[in-house]
Amino acid sequence: MDFFMSEDGLENVYAWAIPFHAAVILAEMIYSHVSEAKLYNGKDVATSIYLALMNFGLDLIMKAFAMGVMFFFYNHRLFSWDFTVWYWLICFVITDFAYYVLHYVDHHSRAFWAVHITHHNSEYFNLTTGFRSPVLQPLYRYLYFSPLAFLGFNPWHIMVVYAIGQVYGTWVHTQTVKTMGILEYILVTPSHHRVHHACNIKYLDRNMGMCLIIWDKIFGTFEKEDPDVPVKYGIYPKMPDNEPDTVLFYEWRKIWKDIRQPGLKISDRINYIFNSPGWRHDGTGKTVRQYQRDYLKKQTEKQNKL
Repeated sequence: MDFFMSEDGLENVYAWAIPFHAAVILAEMIYSHVSEAKLYNGKDVATSIYLALMNFGLDLIMKAFAMGVMFFFYNHRLFSWDFTVWYWLICFVITDFAYYVLHYVDHHSRAFWAVHITHHNSEYFNLTTGFRSPVLQPLYRYLYFSPLAFLGFNPWHIMVVYAIGQVYGTWVHTQTVKTMGILEYILVTPSHHRVHHACNIKYLDRNMGMCLIIWDKIFGTFEKEDPDVPVKYGIYPKMPDNEPDTVLFYEWRKIWKDIRQPGLKISDRINYIFNSPGWRHDGTGKTVRQYQRDYLKKQTEKQNKL
């Protein structure tokens, strides 16, 4: 247990994960080549690695500050826990829930979507997509975990179970695993996560969990992969190219253009930054919820005509 409980626990998780990641990625690449599935693209993989390295660098820069904030809350904690199996289990569950909340906000507030969009713009879906990190997320991610520290969970332990979740979350970025049987009811599976990365209207903003799918089922964001609606990966509209600077700043440039429109009220400028992606002050835009309402209406009309 000291392997996880020490300050080196986070590094230990990643150190053990690296060779496993390398092995399964190589295996998927070989499968893709032999089966001619074309799951990988060299430039796309390079972009994913570039974004992962930038995210890792910012994470290192932010580490002392982020942990300082979390330990401030931990030092003023409401409860103290014995480090039992139950402690670790509860820590894992509520950390996974905190990530669900973080992920939900990333999809429903435009400024945070501008950060998260880097993880979604690829039209490929493979294990390296799991490394296609939201580069700027370390600037605010710790704020979602600080309440857990306030509840008495050691920040190092929070980050260890989060890291374990990230390792699992990387493995679900694959098209080679079709179903996981009964685990489909409990865990986020490759099938669930393929839905999450789809740009089909039916699938948008669905399956936000990292390890447990139960949060999506509780809060109404779950969608099962439908064999009649093949997944289309990426975002809509597409980015003009896949260059790293385009991927990083694509949505930020669009936000800047929107808030500089003449004659806007201050509230409109704030909405362009923090309201749902697709919102427009003149009512000409559509959010995901509006697109999905229209989609469901059309599907219902089709069913009624049969």
